[in-house]
Amino acid sequence: MPRVVIFAPAPMLTVTIEELHGEPDVHLHVGGQGVWQARMLEALGADVAIVCTVTGEAGSVSRHLLEGEGFEVVAIEREGSSPAYIHDRRGGEREPIVEAQGEPISRHALDALYSAMLSEATGADLVILSGPDGDETIEADVYRRLASDMRELEKPVLVDLAGPRLEAALEGGVDVLKVSHEELVADGRVEDGEDEQQLLAAARELVAGGIELVAITRAAEGSIVVGEQGSWRVTAPELEPVDTRGAGDSYTAGLAAVLASGGDHAEAVRTAAAAGAVNATRRGLGTGDAAAVRAIAERVQLEELGRADDRTTDGQKDEQKDEDD
Repeated sequence: MPRVVIFAPAPMLTVTIEELHGEPDVHLHVGGQGVWQARMLEALGADVAIVCTVTGEAGSVSRHLLEGEGFEVVAIEREGSSPAYIHDRRGGEREPIVEAQGEPISRHALDALYSAMLSEATGADLVILSGPDGDETIEADVYRRLASDMRELEKPVLVDLAGPRLEAALEGGVDVLKVSHEELVADGRVEDGEDEQQLLAAARELVAGGIELVAITRAAEGSIVVGEQGSWRVTAPELEPVDTRGAGDSYTAGLAAVLASGGDHAEAVRTAAAAGAVNATRRGLGTGDAAAVRAIAERVQLEELGRADDRTTDGQKDEQKDEDD
């Protein structure tokens, strides 16, 4: 069983109000990028450790819930307010009632968190660096330091970040990057997120900078993937979505699950696309059924992208060459 360690600085306690038999039905879970990734990883058979901080009463509840899900939780207790939200979904759509990002992680808590990450990473097959919801929760340079130190420990580093955190991680060095086309636009790496040529060029530039695999997700349009083993346009079956939140984190988890177990890029990308598609059919963020993911992965299409005409397959190019001759 592959072991994946996730850096999830500040998990969020989530309270969702549903309706059951005409009465309010309250659900408590833990959310946030790293937690959603962990859920899908566990569903896919990985051994997952979450390295995080917990704050106050909400933090104590979050740790209890995470441990109840079977995760190994390495939690640093800190003072202050905790990230949390309350959403009312009785009308069918999420209506935010309270959304609190929590306080920044203090220097002493950060030192303890960093040490815990170093300790846990030594036994990992792969490390994921994920971000908290709040922009001010943790300084970006932590990701540079972590990425650099994980590589020094010879641990593969997968990041699902954007903005200053992504730039910092790239400076430290990463092996696998998952990013959305909107994030590339916001970061100024492409001008038009709908332009496949620009996305492909951006991915190839990142790979040329030392990354082994870059996956750019485009929601319903599938993903563009470039790596040392090939460049592909990735398309999953168009399943009817219920809630698309968490699909990107499920995609990341699919990549991590396969790569941590020694699988190749093609298998990792198919599993990632299938995990994202399956998660979108469910109300639980980051959740999925392993059998369903495996079945859908067999239907995921990988179309090779060439440099001259990215919408032409290698076979079509050969036919065109024969005609020209």
